[in-house]
Amino acid sequence: MPLMPKLDILSNVLLTMFDLLRDTLSFISVSLRARWALAAENLFLRKQLALYLERRVNPRRAKASAKLTLVLLSRLFAWREALTVVKPDTLIRWHRKGFRLFWRWKSKARGRPRIPAGLQKLIANMGASNVTWGEERIAAELLLKLGIRVSPRTIRRYLPPPCLPGPQQGLSSQRWMTFVRNHAQAMLACDFFVAVTTRFRVLYVIVIMEVGCRRIIHINVTAHPTAEWTLQQFRNVISGEEPYRYLIHDRDRIYSRELDSSLKAVGVRILKTPFRAPQANAYCERLVGSIRRECLDYLIPLNEKHLRLILKLWVDHYNRGRPHSSLGPGIPDPPLDLPQGGSLPYRTPKYCSVFAKPILGGLHHEYGLERFAA
Repeated sequence: MPLMPKLDILSNVLLTMFDLLRDTLSFISVSLRARWALAAENLFLRKQLALYLERRVNPRRAKASAKLTLVLLSRLFAWREALTVVKPDTLIRWHRKGFRLFWRWKSKARGRPRIPAGLQKLIANMGASNVTWGEERIAAELLLKLGIRVSPRTIRRYLPPPCLPGPQQGLSSQRWMTFVRNHAQAMLACDFFVAVTTRFRVLYVIVIMEVGCRRIIHINVTAHPTAEWTLQQFRNVISGEEPYRYLIHDRDRIYSRELDSSLKAVGVRILKTPFRAPQANAYCERLVGSIRRECLDYLIPLNEKHLRLILKLWVDHYNRGRPHSSLGPGIPDPPLDLPQGGSLPYRTPKYCSVFAKPILGGLHHEYGLERFAA
């Protein structure tokens, strides 16, 4: 809970206690007075209340201390005839509300214990600093980078609204997916997508990824894509010494017969997707969607050079710092100094602190541990 609401609650409690103490002292002083003086004062106050009722002027709303005082005094005499400020049902409702507050204070809290306040603040900061992340992405980041195992459902409780849900997995063709899973380690997938600059110039981006480990092995930008330029991109990646045996691409004319023949010559078999079936190349389509949702939807490239720089920074983050849920979660090219996940629940290792490295000017952050002197 933030500090300001806690201070407001504490101040309200102190003011209520002060008002109750003042009313108690007033009651003691009044009880020591003569009976005829109390009767006169009671009649005087009733006359004033009668003026309010005749002029139909609503009195001010009673404070919590005034409500509690009336409830306690009502136990000493027949209060229904003397009550004129509110209806009797209102006083009964005040009594029930006070009993609920008393029972809530008396009852013990149930459920799982809350995670430490420092971890709550870290989760909230991660959710606010990375607008495209969901609870599963933050859970994977904490597990792989910081060694803290927290359930995604627990993280959801501390995320600031709005929180973005993670992407839904699942494809319709089970046979094709079975084939892809069995050959994922030796399979490549590629696709084109477009990006628009500040001057509304359309640029074309080619992306080639390894299906097995989700690693992006090549990405490039051009304003005028041709079959020759596309063939050169594959020549920069595939030389025949790699363990790649399959390549998935669609039936666009940009993938010429010469391209397919050149790849077959180095032992790569071409798998062309059916017409109007983007799910057949689901991994690459999912990658293109991630590039848009996590990068290009928030950045406007100035020109071709600027777009190439943006994609280079994001691809490095994607390959070396971004957790992938389909890998367990895991990272395609994980750093060597990753901690063992889940060894210390809800807290970081001793003599370590959490640091955040901004990516793309703070659009994303990579979190890690750094040791400090004991």
